[in-house]
Amino acid sequence: MADAEFAAAWRLVRALPAGAASGLFRFGADLATRRGGAGVAQLRANLARVVPAATPAEVDALVREAMRSYARYWCEAFRLPSMDPADVHARMDPFFTGTGPFFEALDAGRGVVFAVPHSGNWDAAGVWLVEELRRRGLPAGFTTVAQRLRPESLYRRFVAYRELLGFEVVAAEDAVAAHRALTRRLRAGGVVCLVAERDITGTGVEVQFLGEPARFPTGPARLAALTGAVLMPAYPHFRPGGWVVPIGEPVPVGDGSPLRGTGGTRAAVAEATQALADAFGRLIAQAPADWHALQPIWTADHVARVEAG
Repeated sequence: MADAEFAAAWRLVRALPAGAASGLFRFGADLATRRGGAGVAQLRANLARVVPAATPAEVDALVREAMRSYARYWCEAFRLPSMDPADVHARMDPFFTGTGPFFEALDAGRGVVFAVPHSGNWDAAGVWLVEELRRRGLPAGFTTVAQRLRPESLYRRFVAYRELLGFEVVAAEDAVAAHRALTRRLRAGGVVCLVAERDITGTGVEVQFLGEPARFPTGPARLAALTGAVLMPAYPHFRPGGWVVPIGEPVPVGDGSPLRGTGGTRAAVAEATQALADAFGRLIAQAPADWHALQPIWTADHVARVEAG
């Protein structure tokens, strides 16, 4: 049923006028916010940490806007395959900031790892990236990792959707194949994009994130350490009628050359992962309503969930 519902949504949402589709998803977001539930409660707890000085009423308003932002992502996702990539690039390009080090890496033939949180419309940012690479005469694609959804048919549908946009998608659960695909892309001077503020596998490192302990995945920093790629945080978010993607300053991993030696790599990776957490804290604070954090992030929330059974 889930697969059938998503298949129908991809057909029907594209058939609706843009304004009608947007209004429908906004209505659904408001309804979900009023009903509450575990996801909305966790979103409120997460956003309260981003804006610690906010009143309860201000946090409530922020949660409502964040749910609307999340609904906007889904509405755009269902419509994105029918959009012209050149038009997406033109609308986003003036608002894709901090690109200097990225372009320098491309010109030098050096790989780039973009680390992003769950925010805004990163699929649209990916379309910009594919189009930008194409215009520069480089292989028009990048590699990313996705969790394997259930049922399998739904996972294949999402992979097909992103492959249609020009993304190479590898399953997180197939660690060996994912590692090979990611390192191959980076060593060829290509781009890898990874969502990086949730330790889904349980193999991450502890960081301080907005003043509290959390566990972040080490994948972005490890890949940069192993391949000598440039590691850059970015924060896709929305503006009225379009998108914004600020790129943070490159995060050093060692001296920037491929690292050798387990001990040195571990220390460099842990330090770089903390730097990513710091960068995410600053970037998310720019537009907290576009951070789609409906899952536990901080250690305290994971512990509370386990204790609650």
